[in-house]
Amino acid sequence: MASTRPSATTPEKWNRALIENGALAAGLGTITLLAWTYLLFQAWAMDHMDVVDMAMPSMQDWGMRDLTLVFTMWAIMMIGMMAPSASPMILLFARIQKQRNVGRPMLASGLFLLGYLLVWTGFSLAVTLVQWALHNALLISPMMVGTNPQLGGAVLIAAGIYQWTPAKQACLAQCRSPIGFLLNEWQDGNRGALLMGLRHGLFCTGCCWLLMLILFVVGVMNLLWITLLTAYVLLEKFLPQAPWVSHVTGLALVVWGIWMAGF
Repeated sequence: MASTRPSATTPEKWNRALIENGALAAGLGTITLLAWTYLLFQAWAMDHMDVVDMAMPSMQDWGMRDLTLVFTMWAIMMIGMMAPSASPMILLFARIQKQRNVGRPMLASGLFLLGYLLVWTGFSLAVTLVQWALHNALLISPMMVGTNPQLGGAVLIAAGIYQWTPAKQACLAQCRSPIGFLLNEWQDGNRGALLMGLRHGLFCTGCCWLLMLILFVVGVMNLLWITLLTAYVLLEKFLPQAPWVSHVTGLALVVWGIWMAGF
């Protein structure tokens, strides 16, 4: 069956599309706001541990509660950091779904978002295990800041070098061109929407995963750095000079890492 577009002679279809697009944008804004509210609370709780004693994992051996707490923290942090930069892709996907007038556009858009967030949830699980290992090796403080300058320097150098690699630039190119991604990766149906979200999430993770590890160096719950990294991800994806920005950032990270490690 050929794809169809909403007819200009049926304004009720356009009104419905506008309402649904607004609802989707509001939903994205809401989950982002809730994620940042949680991060603000966690940061506040870390400074008021005498009032809130459940905001931090144990300083001793971790149990399931500690792992769950850290995983939840990372998962919500990734939503807060990555949902803003993914919103243009998700809204464009929803617009195309409405124009095709096939199936339920809001459901498909929700599945696209779900697939995207599932990838970052998997990343959150991985970094939770990394943090657990660092905790057991006494390489991260109770305030979740790296304690080994050589390890911190190595992370910064690795993140800087990665900014120059073809893998980084290939993933960034996919993230910077929503229409190109959708044209090349389009799959029909709800299952296709979920798979497209998963694939877009993989590209975004491939683009940013080493940048996120910088939080182990500067502090996992350092709100200033969380904000700076969120802003940087947005700029890197949407500035026309993104490859140049990536290269300069990479060089700066390498210099910072060399200085930190004392090479």
